Amino acid sequence: MKRKLYILMVMILMVGLFLFGVRQLQAKASQQEIDALNAQIEERKTKIKQLEANIEKYKANIEQIQLQASSLSNQLKIIANHMSSVQADIELTDEKIKKTNLEIESLALKISDKEKTIASQKKLVAKILRNINMEQEKNYLSVLLADQSLSEFFSEVQSLQTVYQDLSQTAKNLRLVKEEMESQKKVSENYKNQQQDLKARLALQKRDYEDQSNYKSNLLVQTKWNENTYQTMLNNLRQQYQATENEISAYEREVQKKLAQSDKLPTDNGSVSFAWPSPSHYITATFHDPEYPFRNIFEHSGLDIAMSQGAPLYAAASGYVAKAQHCSTASCYSYVLLVHTGNLSSLYGHMSSINVSADQYVNRGDLIGYAGGTPGMVGSGPFVTGPHLHFEIRLNGIPVDPLNYLP
Repeated sequence: MKRKLYILMVMILMVGLFLFGVRQLQAKASQQEIDALNAQIEERKTKIKQLEANIEKYKANIEQIQLQASSLSNQLKIIANHMSSVQADIELTDEKIKKTNLEIESLALKISDKEKTIASQKKLVAKILRNINMEQEKNYLSVLLADQSLSEFFSEVQSLQTVYQDLSQTAKNLRLVKEEMESQKKVSENYKNQQQDLKARLALQKRDYEDQSNYKSNLLVQTKWNENTYQTMLNNLRQQYQATENEISAYEREVQKKLAQSDKLPTDNGSVSFAWPSPSHYITATFHDPEYPFRNIFEHSGLDIAMSQGAPLYAAASGYVAKAQHCSTASCYSYVLLVHTGNLSSLYGHMSSINVSADQYVNRGDLIGYAGGTPGMVGSGPFVTGPHLHFEIRLNGIPVDPLNYLP
């Protein structure tokens, strides 16, 4: 009987050690590695905050210069600050990538630690269960008759009950550890997705920096450092912008009127479901962006979305093509204007190629053409620094912030 009690007590001790082990998962040797990674993560966070503060300073500088008179000197200062801001943004994204890598490494260690613990404790529990099954196969009536001490018999039964209770708690703890591990795996997968997005963003930021550098060089070539030449260029740009704006407004009014008369569009103000017009969501200029390089000529009336020359563009919402402006020169502004229900319209500018025609009905997500915007390329127009889509949403003919409509 004493030997039986000894076996049961060992079993209880083993289960107790497991319970302690589950609670002390982070006390393993790998915790030192995790702590080291966490320290590096905190360093990256500090660097990220510093870079974000620097970017805000550059933005503030640009806003201050924008308030001053339009001059070649001020325009060059704006470009310089914008390039510094983009460079800081590149460093910021790089730091975020490094931080994400560290987060993934830390989670990998934690997940590996839990997997090893779960595997070893499953083996231990299986061994305990086999011992219990062996004990259960005994005839306790014969054991009771054979024992000289009744107290020893009841001690054995009570010990076995204790083992059952501890095993039940062990199973619960094991399940919790597994759930935590699965949760960490999901977080790790999210970090990996973020990492891919950050790498794509970094590539676009580097290209944005190159575009700004090229824009500065082209500006100096065009103006030859001459202020009068720059002012003449500004006046020409203002006239071109106003002419294009008047043209777009006229086309929209005309098509809205025709569609209303023909009942081709619903007359109610039901909500229109907009989608992103491109795979890229990297915005280089926002609606009424204070950093917009041409703000001294006009307010930026939409979003500039960075993408490669020739990238596919899609209808953001279903509607009729009010205008498909094809171009044959680089100075011409190529665009597509779509009219939607609810007095809404959308515009897609700097297109290198157009796949739709006026009066055509398109569904949301239909291919309408391809992106342009590279200076000197056909259809890019005068207001460009690099390949991108200029995307607008208009309500009653007035540009509104597209981010209030996009998912």
